[in-house]
Amino acid sequence: MGGDFGPSVTIPAVKKALLAHPKVSFQLFGDSQLINQELNHHRVKSQSQIQIFQSEDDVKMDDPPALALKNKKKSSMRLALEAVRDGRANACVSAGNTGALMGISRFILKMLPGIDRPAIISAIPTLINDHVYLLDLGANVECDEKRLAQFAIMGNELAKCLDNIEEPTVGLLNVGEEEIKGHEKLRKASELIGSLDSMNYAGFVEGNKIFSGDYQVVVTDGFTGNNVLKASEGLSHYLSIKIKKAFERNWWTRLCGLLAKPVIGAFKAEINPEKYNGACLIGLRGIVIKSHGSANINATFCAIEEAVQQSHEKLPQKIRDQLERASGKLSDASA
Repeated sequence: MGGDFGPSVTIPAVKKALLAHPKVSFQLFGDSQLINQELNHHRVKSQSQIQIFQSEDDVKMDDPPALALKNKKKSSMRLALEAVRDGRANACVSAGNTGALMGISRFILKMLPGIDRPAIISAIPTLINDHVYLLDLGANVECDEKRLAQFAIMGNELAKCLDNIEEPTVGLLNVGEEEIKGHEKLRKASELIGSLDSMNYAGFVEGNKIFSGDYQVVVTDGFTGNNVLKASEGLSHYLSIKIKKAFERNWWTRLCGLLAKPVIGAFKAEINPEKYNGACLIGLRGIVIKSHGSANINATFCAIEEAVQQSHEKLPQKIRDQLERASGKLSDASA
């Protein structure tokens, strides 16, 4: 029921996912009347693979997280997360209120041992190797060296699972690549991450190298990560508009635009945010995927695809195993 469009986008995305994954089934939480209307409107044939659960009070996009957690215990969001907790579902996908999803997920699913708060991780496009995973994207504004090291472990395992990379290259975002750069927490975090077993740590990364494709995972605190993400989205929008205006300047540039149309189309497809929709709330005992509130059908399908893939790979268990292996070093960092 969340996001800007609710079932009118969710249901056709589910239909697309059923065609792509015939063995996957869905539990849909929300207004059963609206859900059934959309299922019939989009002629979803695989309704035997769909269960519908009526919610009583859905979380609004502007609801404070504390209110959603305390007063909306029969919301579609909470019911979906309880299904994951109880083992009735393998993953939850939501386009709803991010703060509420974070708070309710943490309360219902609990954190993996040794993790205090979930982080938000998502892929962003790069020049080579298609994309890089960036975390945290806003859940943890301030981070000490232990939390940054936890992010590195979680991002490393996610890249292994989703991209089938044996040794992802991990970097820590900083104002320079030299070991003496950055504040003390960053330098301590770099030492700690570098000491972790099975971590292909490449050291500090400057902001202009995030999109180079030289790294599969880039770690930072939530304040910085969120600003990098928003700035990237803004720059992408800016470039698209400037290119369009440049080709509309006169008859000659319009002719050039027609000739360059295939190239422009390929460029737009490559940086299309739809294919990168689906941020993972990583560090929980279950799988939770946050879809963008303005996501269309294709973008919502991409979020579902990520949930399916993480479920198949049993990502939380793999992260838990790696955290246990690193527990000694992480505990020493806290002492």
